[in-house]
Amino acid sequence: MKLSRLILREIVHRKTNFFLAMLGAALAVVCVLATLAAMRSYDLNSDLIIAKMEADTQKEMKKLEDDIRKTMKGLGFNIYIFPKDQDMSEVYEQGYASKTMPEEYATKLANSKIVTVNHLLPSLTQKLEWPEKKRTVILIGVRGEVPLAHRDPKSPLIDPVKKGELVLGYELHRSLGLKEGDELVFKGKKFKLGKAHPERGTKDDITMWMNLSECQELLDKKGRINAIQALECNCATLDRLGEIRAELMQILPDTQITETGSTALARAESRTKAKATAKKQIASAKAHRQQASAERERFAGILLPIVLLFSMAWVAMLAFMNVRERVTEIGVMRAIGVKAQIILTAFLSRAVLAGFLGAVVGLLIFALSYFLVKARFFHDLAMGEVISINECILLLVVAPILAAVSAWLPSLMAAQKDPADVLRHD
Repeated sequence: MKLSRLILREIVHRKTNFFLAMLGAALAVVCVLATLAAMRSYDLNSDLIIAKMEADTQKEMKKLEDDIRKTMKGLGFNIYIFPKDQDMSEVYEQGYASKTMPEEYATKLANSKIVTVNHLLPSLTQKLEWPEKKRTVILIGVRGEVPLAHRDPKSPLIDPVKKGELVLGYELHRSLGLKEGDELVFKGKKFKLGKAHPERGTKDDITMWMNLSECQELLDKKGRINAIQALECNCATLDRLGEIRAELMQILPDTQITETGSTALARAESRTKAKATAKKQIASAKAHRQQASAERERFAGILLPIVLLFSMAWVAMLAFMNVRERVTEIGVMRAIGVKAQIILTAFLSRAVLAGFLGAVVGLLIFALSYFLVKARFFHDLAMGEVISINECILLLVVAPILAAVSAWLPSLMAAQKDPADVLRHD
């Protein structure tokens, strides 16, 4: 009897047993594929969520930093550069420096490659009488901010004062009944009120702003200034002022640098907290993802061996039942000269075929059901994203091998049956 015919007759004669063995292999394959797909779809979806979160966070951080920067700019300049020989106690007492330095210092800074400050604003400040109104005012001469040569232009913190115009603080224009566009005289020279500031509650309310060149001419200090104001841009470092001084003193050694601490601190803390919050949220999402992924892997590490062992036990049990039910047939085949090796090969081949066909059926069942439930259970990912072709091929190879291993002992028992002993009892 040919081996192929023997295998075919074996399958046809025990169709139910063969179908149940094939079903066991199919269910094992479906379970393995579903577990792998669920784990990978979760990981891929989590990666997409975290990537989107990082992208959204970067976008929000950029917007937040822009908003913070705009808000912090409202706090004004926080770095002041004064002449080296200026007594700082005098500055703290009267609010401005009595010593002066060349206006070209601002240009020198702008043409250097400074990185710790920007928004350079040279100014000339002095308290004096407004004889025409019999008022004491703080006069500040300012020009447009000096742009840094190596950086993109930035929007100015304050607008420059045009020649022939004055800008008045709230208390000055309110008490004098002046409105924007009014003509006024200061120190014998005619000006137009270009802008009237709202109330600020600071010395700005009694301050008058004038074009720098006109202020220098009025005070007989042509080409001189008594301060350069700037805005620090390295807010996240621990020693902000130390870094700024180290850099600026190399360029302007005959100056001294001070910082308004509260403004700088508010700016630094706002930016640092915003960044820290965003990083903490992303780190928390990643930690949660890793924890959930580890739990799923542990669950899969328990589930898959149980499924495989159950499937192998199922195939082995069916093989034992098949052998037990066919003891007489096996005895007859041995008696008519069918070799034990042929019988062993027939039973193992039957198991291998059941495993292979079961794997094919399992793949088909999984593929068909995947498209029906992928939106609900697999985050609507394509099957190729969670299961590879190589893994499908591997299952088609491993399933028959495991089926053969499961059926080995029953098949060996069938092949070793003594025909004389079997037929003596039947």
